[in-house]
Amino acid sequence: MKKIVVIGGGTGNFAVLNGLKHYDLDLSAIVSMADDGGSTGVLRDELGVLPPGDVRQCLVALSHSSRLMRNVMNYRFENGGLGGHSFGNLLLSTLEKVTGSFEKAVEEVGRILYIRGKVIPVTTRQVRLKMILKNQKVLEGEKEVYLSSEIDQGYEKIYLEPFAKANKRALDEIRSADLIVLGPGGIHTSIIPNLLVEGISEALKETHAKKVFICNLMNRKGQTTGFKVSHYLKEVVPFIGADIFNYILVNHQKPALELIKRYESEGDLVENDMTDSRIISAPLLGEIEEKTRSDLFLERNLIRHNSQQVTQELMKIVNHI
Repeated sequence: MKKIVVIGGGTGNFAVLNGLKHYDLDLSAIVSMADDGGSTGVLRDELGVLPPGDVRQCLVALSHSSRLMRNVMNYRFENGGLGGHSFGNLLLSTLEKVTGSFEKAVEEVGRILYIRGKVIPVTTRQVRLKMILKNQKVLEGEKEVYLSSEIDQGYEKIYLEPFAKANKRALDEIRSADLIVLGPGGIHTSIIPNLLVEGISEALKETHAKKVFICNLMNRKGQTTGFKVSHYLKEVVPFIGADIFNYILVNHQKPALELIKRYESEGDLVENDMTDSRIISAPLLGEIEEKTRSDLFLERNLIRHNSQQVTQELMKIVNHI
């Protein structure tokens, strides 16, 4: 059985894991612990727990339980004192308090959801993501980094505070993997925070695993404005200390023009500017929905990686390892 390790956070991890779980693989998700927005941020600040949001998404992605249970984990309260909190975040935080360990909490929820694979926090230390821009402005936390529209003007430093060592389990998974998948996801908020944890980059360079980088579909205005595939690679490689990637998976499928126009205020499509032999160019959006059911539907019909399409390309790589 081939061992696959997916590194990242947020919806990017979800798309990859949700497809791979249907194959006979030894799957592990290594998840960033820098999230501090929304429900996760409130729980971190008020309860002193580790951030549950990205971990919850990975657990749901790997789940083989009923659709009802997956929906319950993602259910977000709208009103009252619990307004804005998702049930899954509350469950993970409660179990961390009861067991005294975030990792034990994750394992227990994994059993409840009958997950196939492992979800591992990249570090078990409380950390905050910080960025110093070239204009000397300091962005405090992942939320401020995510919302910034000045990053593409240049930044001097991005770091975690306090200094964090990698979870030994994460290092063991990387070193014993057959394939490591990095991305897709927010380059500064989901991918780089994992590489800032001491030991992760070293393990990535030491492991004999093949490595694939999945490039984002869309740029984020003010952060990766005008980025092409090569820019994403150049942004990530310095934090690893070497260009370790054997494969670079990029999308060549075009979304509906109306959807692209709706995204104009947020960003533009990432174009491939590389002829490198490592490039795997594929239609990663799957079947594109063209029916206009409502404005609300269109707003939620985001341009995202299709799990099946991404998985097909990854399995081609797995089968040649």
